[in-house]
Amino acid sequence: MSMVMIGLEIHAQITALNSKLFCSCRGNYRDLRPNSNICEICCGLPGSLPIINQKAIEYSTMTSIALGCKVPDKIMFYRKNYFYPDLPKNFQITQYNVYGISSIGIEGKYELDDAKQIRISRIQLEEDPGRIVYSEGGMNVRNTALIDYNRAGVALIEIVTEPDFTGPKEVRQFLNKLSLTLEHLGVCDTLLEGSVRCDVNVSMNGGNKVEIKNINSFKEVEKAINYEITRQSSVYNRNLNIELETRHWDDKKKITFKARSKEEEHDYRYFPEPDIPVIVLGSDFVSNLKQRMPELPNQRFERFILKYKLSEHTSNILINDKKLADFFESTLKLHFSPTEIANILVTDFKSLIEDDTESTDYLKNLKVKPEHIAELAKLIEGNKISRITAKDILVKIFESGKLPSEVVNSSNSYKIADEKTIMDAVQSVFDTEKSAVEDAKKNREAINFLLGKVMKFTNGRADPKIAMRLINSKLSAPEKQ
Repeated sequence: MSMVMIGLEIHAQITALNSKLFCSCRGNYRDLRPNSNICEICCGLPGSLPIINQKAIEYSTMTSIALGCKVPDKIMFYRKNYFYPDLPKNFQITQYNVYGISSIGIEGKYELDDAKQIRISRIQLEEDPGRIVYSEGGMNVRNTALIDYNRAGVALIEIVTEPDFTGPKEVRQFLNKLSLTLEHLGVCDTLLEGSVRCDVNVSMNGGNKVEIKNINSFKEVEKAINYEITRQSSVYNRNLNIELETRHWDDKKKITFKARSKEEEHDYRYFPEPDIPVIVLGSDFVSNLKQRMPELPNQRFERFILKYKLSEHTSNILINDKKLADFFESTLKLHFSPTEIANILVTDFKSLIEDDTESTDYLKNLKVKPEHIAELAKLIEGNKISRITAKDILVKIFESGKLPSEVVNSSNSYKIADEKTIMDAVQSVFDTEKSAVEDAKKNREAINFLLGKVMKFTNGRADPKIAMRLINSKLSAPEKQ
């Protein structure tokens, strides 16, 4: 059996920043005209001086702490020299672990759901290059490409793992957990286009590693790894050698293709950035930051179970979508009923928003707000409406934005508690479902079918407890001769 070793290089933009890493250009470039968000510092023009964004250091330090890394007392920046169209300066300001001074985080560990430890080699703070847009033919067709430098210089955290993954599923699980961590820290909105990108290093049987770049989503990461494992297996089966190279992923053809031979460290001619002095962090900086750090996903998970008495399953669903978990806690501030509100959100509410969750503002743009869910929970708990009716009301709230009480009043959806009215419904069901009635007399589990019919007859408005009591009473009554 072949031994597969996979390492990752994840690039996460610090989308929480208003400006770039070394200048005052906007950090959020996405809605701007191409090449309108660039200055002398971005271009490295003579006489321009980069000034470090202090918040970027704080966010990258928090990320290092969250991933179990050691944070040094002082850090340095270096110039990484290579010539590529998306680098307006022809070098990138990044970090490099030499001369006894490391990057912002080293030697970390991050645990997967099955308790497997993934080693974090290093975390470094650097600037993002510009964006290359290839023509319709794709990047492996040598024709034309467009370059947008608006992204050049945006603050980027690079997270480099050791080759501890053995398959694409482990990689996907790690990336999902990492995204949650970055979102909870407030570092990165991972739903923004291009905010998190991943390069993959794949090797087999101790051979040369192949780097795969240009992977646009976590789903594509899985596909790229599967393809590369198949490709390398085929090469080995023909007794050929795997080249040390960089390959690009073509997401249209779902293949990797050779881009260039893999560079060695010395090819980049690293040297200390002369315009940025050594930055002394100190132990107080790290300890103060730890006290101010937001709650991490695993901590929030434990709190949901202990404080709100939610099940592990429900807590997991909420925590795995930070925006939904925030929405949940905002609703609790209006009406503290954790179980009822969580039940509404993870079942009916979540099913109605599934098509929109890829949008970064999907909850902000909804007509349904925490006050709607809080009032809906009150109506259910106050026995004013049934749970079946509540689902129908929720659909109408999504469409209209009206409060639940308004919808209930206009559609006369209040729960029916009058026994005579419910008994009329029961009698009607008994008259039309005679075969089911006979089954229920022999098998009490069949009663649920009759209850469902009564609820349907009353459009979900009958009080199910009263309806069940009346059904049982009628089934137990002696038949009239």
